Amino acid sequence: MSFELPLLPYAKDALEPVISEKTLEFHHGKHHQAYVTNLNKLLPGSEFENADLETIIKKGRGGIFNNGAQVWNHTFYFESFSPDPKKAPEGKLGALINRDFGSLNQFKGAFEKAAATIFGSGWAWLAMDENEKLTIVQASNADNPLRNGLKPLVTADVWEHAYYLDYQNKRPEYLGGFWNILDWQVIEGRL
Repeated sequence: MSFELPLLPYAKDALEPVISEKTLEFHHGKHHQAYVTNLNKLLPGSEFENADLETIIKKGRGGIFNNGAQVWNHTFYFESFSPDPKKAPEGKLGALINRDFGSLNQFKGAFEKAAATIFGSGWAWLAMDENEKLTIVQASNADNPLRNGLKPLVTADVWEHAYYLDYQNKRPEYLGGFWNILDWQVIEGRL
């Protein structure tokens, strides 16, 4: 199986000022593309040659896992945004967030804290277990909640390439802006 870089579901300047066109050119056009290219080079002759990305995440190791997970993680991340997003979850997801975090604002605070305090590079995730309990997961490098049987719903990329051109070393400022482009309609659809 050969993978391709998914197209962004919006123009490269559509998320400004939260994420600039220049950041998307590098983050999507170069970093995300590099993971796709590297994964395609590693797959031929491997046990994962015909595997989908979720199988690679759940069972892969080394370079195949790292590149496969980063392809999946980045696609999931970029697909979460909209220039005209739904600003708050409703229905079942809204109820689950209120039940497990107290309120949307309390969830946002806990999520931002988790994302801001990841040492080095990684991802913060909102994930759901088989009993529909929501949890915030801090993950280093390419890690993904799928490896632990959880269903990812939201992620924030805290590798420096995700925000450094726009925010330099101000990761919390990037995370504060994250909510202005996160589309809760997309997230609700992931339930």
